[in-house]
Amino acid sequence: MSEVLPAGSPAAAEEADLARARDGDGAAFTRLVQPLRRELHAHCYRMLGSVHDADDALQDALLRAWRGLGRFEGRGSLRSWLYKVATHACLDAVESRGRRALPVDLGPSSERAVLDDVPPADVAWLGPYPDAGLGDDGTAGRYAQREAVELAFVAALQHLPGNQRAALLLFEVLGFAVAEIAALMDTSTTSVNSALARARRVVAEKVPQRSQQQALRLVGDARLRQVVAAYAGALERGDADAMVALLTEDVTWSMPPMPHWYRGIEAVTDFVVRVPMTSCPPWRHRETSANGQPAVACYLWDERAGAHLPWAINVLTLRDGLIAEVTSFVGAEHFPPFGLPASLP
Repeated sequence: MSEVLPAGSPAAAEEADLARARDGDGAAFTRLVQPLRRELHAHCYRMLGSVHDADDALQDALLRAWRGLGRFEGRGSLRSWLYKVATHACLDAVESRGRRALPVDLGPSSERAVLDDVPPADVAWLGPYPDAGLGDDGTAGRYAQREAVELAFVAALQHLPGNQRAALLLFEVLGFAVAEIAALMDTSTTSVNSALARARRVVAEKVPQRSQQQALRLVGDARLRQVVAAYAGALERGDADAMVALLTEDVTWSMPPMPHWYRGIEAVTDFVVRVPMTSCPPWRHRETSANGQPAVACYLWDERAGAHLPWAINVLTLRDGLIAEVTSFVGAEHFPPFGLPASLP
């Protein structure tokens, strides 16, 4: 005997919308999936390492869900079923597009600034994630939602085959049980446990023990604001000494899609002095947040446009109150998802 839901309750409203959606009501389907879009999009980003790929995968998944809604029998939650559809859409994308990389994945660091850096044409690059509004969505995984979009974690995921990526995210981030994951991925619990074991080994080797969320809590809001403002100010003024004072001795700096990257205070100082502070026109900036980390959107002066135009989103990784890593995602295409202006005067 089926349970009678109280009239007017959220569960009753969902049941009514589900019935309407199965009858072809697109507005009812939109009401069903809208509360889950944000977390599903974040899942697709973790799987694929690109906001634009996540957009495509989520659109594909929702289309599959709309067309296949009649196959949803209601034995589990609609949320679990949508995660199954989205995961399979992402797995198809992983198979067709391969993994995304950062410059550190391509080769050793450079000791001096490379002025003629030419982006390779055959590399798919990891991209930044606009995390505004990303909070606790009630999942029970080991990783908090912002920890699960941090650059180090998402970059480590890219070294895993698609099935290991999916198993780790579904278990460690979203809190699904192994048996549930096996059902979601149409495989056995033995295969899921094997994928989890392999994935955990790779991630443990590549992700720092202390997450950025933990590091930022230790830094404190006041120091964090100070560091971000000082970084942006030093860049705008061309003040290399002020910039270097913010960096750790083992700092790294990369600029995807440029293949060269720099490690250590001497190499990074040489790069900073010769490239952003000497070779480039004046900068302006907007502070933002990306991948659960502080970020600075940099705009470069364009004489023909008579304005500062989008150039790069610099994602900062902090340690002990200093900047341990700068990842400058170069390209105007990164700016719209962050809701940033198209130019600055």
